[in-house]
Amino acid sequence: MYQLTRVCKPSRARLVHLGIGIRPPLPRPLPSRLLSTNALEPPKPLRSRPQIPTEPLPRSRLLSRILLVAKYTGLAALSSTFGILLLGAGIFIHDAFTYTNKDVHRVPVLPLALHPEQGGPKNLPIVRALVDDVEDDEAKKLLDKPKLVIVGGGWGAISVLQTLSPGDWHVTVVSPETFTTFTPLLPSAAVGTVQVRTLVEPLRKIVARLRGHFVDAKAVDLVMSERLLELETLTSTGNPQNVYLPYDKLIIACGSTSSTHGIQGLEHCFQLKTISDAQAIRRRILDNFETASLPITTPEERKRLLSFVVCGGGPTGVETAAEIYDFCQEDIVNYYPKICREEVSIHVIQSREHILNTYSEAISKYAEEKFRRDSVDLVTSARVSAVHPDHIVYTVRTPDGTITTHEIPTNFVLWSTGIAMNPFTRRVSALLPNQVHKKAIEVDAHLRVKGAPLGDVYAIGDCATIETSVVSHLLELVDEADKNKDGKIDFDEFDFMVARIKHRIPMAESQLQKVRTLFDLYDSDADNSLSLNELCKLLEEIGNKITSLPATAQVASQQGKYLGKKLNQLAKKREVLEANDIHDLDEAVSKTFRYTHLGSLAYIGNAAVFDLGNLSFMGGLAAMYAWRSIYWSEQVSARTRFLLMMDWIIRGVWGRDLSRL
Repeated sequence: MYQLTRVCKPSRARLVHLGIGIRPPLPRPLPSRLLSTNALEPPKPLRSRPQIPTEPLPRSRLLSRILLVAKYTGLAALSSTFGILLLGAGIFIHDAFTYTNKDVHRVPVLPLALHPEQGGPKNLPIVRALVDDVEDDEAKKLLDKPKLVIVGGGWGAISVLQTLSPGDWHVTVVSPETFTTFTPLLPSAAVGTVQVRTLVEPLRKIVARLRGHFVDAKAVDLVMSERLLELETLTSTGNPQNVYLPYDKLIIACGSTSSTHGIQGLEHCFQLKTISDAQAIRRRILDNFETASLPITTPEERKRLLSFVVCGGGPTGVETAAEIYDFCQEDIVNYYPKICREEVSIHVIQSREHILNTYSEAISKYAEEKFRRDSVDLVTSARVSAVHPDHIVYTVRTPDGTITTHEIPTNFVLWSTGIAMNPFTRRVSALLPNQVHKKAIEVDAHLRVKGAPLGDVYAIGDCATIETSVVSHLLELVDEADKNKDGKIDFDEFDFMVARIKHRIPMAESQLQKVRTLFDLYDSDADNSLSLNELCKLLEEIGNKITSLPATAQVASQQGKYLGKKLNQLAKKREVLEANDIHDLDEAVSKTFRYTHLGSLAYIGNAAVFDLGNLSFMGGLAAMYAWRSIYWSEQVSARTRFLLMMDWIIRGVWGRDLSRL
C-alpha cells in the first residue's frame, strides 16, 4: 500500500471565488501491480467530476458600437416610415373632406351692385354696393357698418388689416396688385436666391379674415367733400373705366416711387420696388451672362455686359450689390465659362462719404471693408450726371474741392436713391393748400392728413410724413398758453406750451429736455418773458432740428398697427362719443403715434450687420443666420415661411436657379 501524503494548496472553491478557472485533472495510470488479476474484466468507469463554469469572453467595443448604431438607425428608419405614412394618411383625409361640391346656386346680389347709379363731380358710376355684400349672413351683418377703404397693399395696409377686429368695419382694399410683397427680400429674388412666389401673399386671403372686399384698381383722385374715391379699372376689353367708391374712413398707404433728382436717362435704369422689377433685373443679369459666354462677343463688349452699376449706397443698393457678388461667386463660376467670372465688375456709386450712412459709423466701415475684400468698387462723394444705354457718367468731388468726370461702360444700372410721390399722393397733396412737403403727404401726430376733414383721411407708410414744423402752430400755442393775454410768454406759460408741443409733435421731445436753459437762451432782452418774435425764432429752430421718420417697412408697420388699434377703439366707443357731442374722436380714444426704433439690418454678402441704436452687431455666418431668422419671423403667413425656408435649403444644396423665365 502506498501512503498518500496531503499537500496544502488552495481549495477548488477558493480558486473559483478568485475567478481562476480549473481544468479537471486527467486520470493518472495506476502501477501494474495494482491492476486487477483478472485482465479480461472490463475496467470500471471513472466517476466524472463536476465542470466549473467559466465566464464568456467580453464583446469588443467596435462590435458593440456597430450594433448600437444599427439599432438606432433601424428605429429612425421605422419612425420615418411611420411618419411618412401618417403624413400621407393626413393628406388623404384632408383631401377627402376638402374636395367637396359646395352649393353656389341662387347667390343673392344687390341690384345696386349690378347697376350702380351715376353721380359725383364727373358723373361716374358710384359703387355703393359690391357684388358680394349679401352673399351670406356674415356679409349681410357688415353691410350697415362704417365703410373703411384702404388704398394700397404694402406694409402699412397689411398691418392695419392684421390688427383690425372682425365685424367692426365694412373693409375694402384697393390696389393695382392682387398681392402684398415682402420687399426686404427683393434683392434676393433678383438673383434667384429665393423665388418671387415666396415673397407674395394674395390680398384676398389676408382680407378674408375680416370678411372684407378687394378691388383691383388704381386710385387716381379724391372728392373729400362727398367722401368719394375715384378709381381707374379695366373692362373686359382692356379699356380703362373710372368709378367712384364711397368711404367713411380712408387710409392712404400706396407707397412711393424712386426719386429721379432730375437726372437724364433714367429710363435706362432698373428700380427695385416690386416683383416685376425683380423679375426684370433677373432676366437682364442672365441675358448679360449668356451673351458674354458667346464666342462672337468681343472682349470690350464682354466687360461692358459684365459691369453692374448700383446707384445708391442705402440698404437696397448695398444688398443688391452683395447678392450679385454672391451669385457670381457661388453659381456663375461653376456653370459659366471662367472668363465670365473673371471679367465681372460691381460698382456702387454713393453721394455721401460712406455707404449705409444712416447706420452707425462702425457698421459703415465694416461694410466698406467687406466690399473692398470682395473687390466691389465703392465710389463715394459722387453724383450721377447722366445714364446712357451703354455707359453711365458721374462726377466726383475730391477733398481739395475739384470735380472730375468719369464714365463706366455698363449694360446694367440699378437706381435706388431716395423716394418721391406717386401720382395719387401728388394729386391728394395738390388738393390741400397747406400741403407743402415735396416727397410725401404731411400728417399730424394722429396720422390724419393735414387739411382734410378731421378724422376722415389718414396716410401711413412711405407716402406720408409726420409734420415737424412747430412754428406753424405758433398762434394756436400762444392762444392756449398766454393766460393773462399780455402778448408775452413768461416761464410758467412757456412750460405749459412745451407740454402742448410734446403732445402735438411727439418727435420734438428730444429738443425740449432743458426747458429753463432753452427759455433763457432765447430771452434776448432778459425780461423773463418771450415776445412773439423771440418765440417764433425758438420754435423755428426746434422744428429744423427734428428729424423726419425714415421711409422704411418698420415705420409703416408700426403706423399700421397703431391705426388698426385706434379704429378698433373708435368702433367700440363711437356711439358714446357721438352722444356726448365729441368731435375729435381720435383724440378721445387714442394717444398720438410714437415710433419705437427696433434696429436696422442689412445683408452684405454671406454676412450681415445690425444697428440696434446704442449697440451694433456685425459678423459673418452667425450674423447672416440671425438676419435670416428675423426676416423669416416677419413673413405674412405660415405658407410664405415654409416656402422661404425651402428656398434657402434648395439654394444651399443645389444652388440658384439659372433658368431665364
